[in-house]
Amino acid sequence: MREMDKEREMIRTLAQKTAQKVVGPRASEIDESGEISRDLIESLGKQGLLSILLPEEYGGANGDITSFCLVIEEIAKVCGSSALLILTQGMGSLPIELGGNGSQKERFFTRIAEEGDLIAFALSESAEGPRLATMNTSARKEEKDYLLNGRKCFITNGGIARIYTLFALTQPDRGREGVSAFILEDKTPGLCFGEKEKKIGMRGTLTADLILNECRIPLENLLGEEGEGWKIAMETLHRSGPAVGALAVGLAEGAIDYATHYANERIQFGRPISSFQAIQFMIADMATHTEAARALVYQAARQIDAHSEGSEKYSAISKVFATDVAMQVTTDAVQILGGYGYMKDYPVERMMRDAKVTQVFGVTNQFQRWMIVQELMKG
Repeated sequence: MREMDKEREMIRTLAQKTAQKVVGPRASEIDESGEISRDLIESLGKQGLLSILLPEEYGGANGDITSFCLVIEEIAKVCGSSALLILTQGMGSLPIELGGNGSQKERFFTRIAEEGDLIAFALSESAEGPRLATMNTSARKEEKDYLLNGRKCFITNGGIARIYTLFALTQPDRGREGVSAFILEDKTPGLCFGEKEKKIGMRGTLTADLILNECRIPLENLLGEEGEGWKIAMETLHRSGPAVGALAVGLAEGAIDYATHYANERIQFGRPISSFQAIQFMIADMATHTEAARALVYQAARQIDAHSEGSEKYSAISKVFATDVAMQVTTDAVQILGGYGYMKDYPVERMMRDAKVTQVFGVTNQFQRWMIVQELMKG
């Protein structure tokens, strides 16, 4: 256990240094340009931050969910888009870890870890949402191939990822038990991408639809067995829940750091605004709620790593609480800066815009609350 803690601390320190020296100075540029430059992606890859969850035998860091959260939290303190890029790498690779065979892992994990390929998680559809048991995207078998048809929406890294883990119906009459998981490559005939979405936050990550028209992939790109896709998708969302929470916590911590520094420097009525009780209480509440969120996130991560019963409940609770906290804390940070907080010259407005999507990402907080109730009703 001590050895594992030491490894996690080394990963956290690496992420912290990368955040401060490499990512942070470019965060504003990323937001303004609407993209993370290839050289920065390559830098994150060389540091091993884009392959945290991959097994060591394929060039990964062999990290667990707790390590994954630590990395995302540190990067999110300075740049939400860069943290989301790392989160997406994990979510995209988890279905291969959960359902892939040795050959699939060797082929695709090596590309991610050693060649720096980006991967994306393609589940959501505009008509159905990610959690319903029916979807419109289909996969039919034809000789040695599957033919995919349909459209996936809001796909982070859509259009720039080289690999996609995608979910489609192979047996429409079986509902969720008819969903299967596949690996799709970007150059596959019949695959094209929608226009880049225009977003209020996380502007550095590209989001686009995947459009599948008789998209032909080989049978060996099936993950697991037919009908196991729903289980793989839900387990991926379960394991990544605390990581979304960690991203939210990082945004909140970054906002607190900046707002506190500003409050000490900003003079009003002859003294720093940090001397006013109204500001002090705001900062105290921001810190208290963020620490509570952080505790929940890492409790959920530890439970998942330990394969503890009930970890689904804690994953959902940590995601809901942390993301709601991030939205409130970043909004309060803007309030502390007053008019300056509303200006793009200061980072807190970007943090507030970035925080919003964490309440929607993966599974919306409203649906997540329903999931929590279902877990509680089980007794």
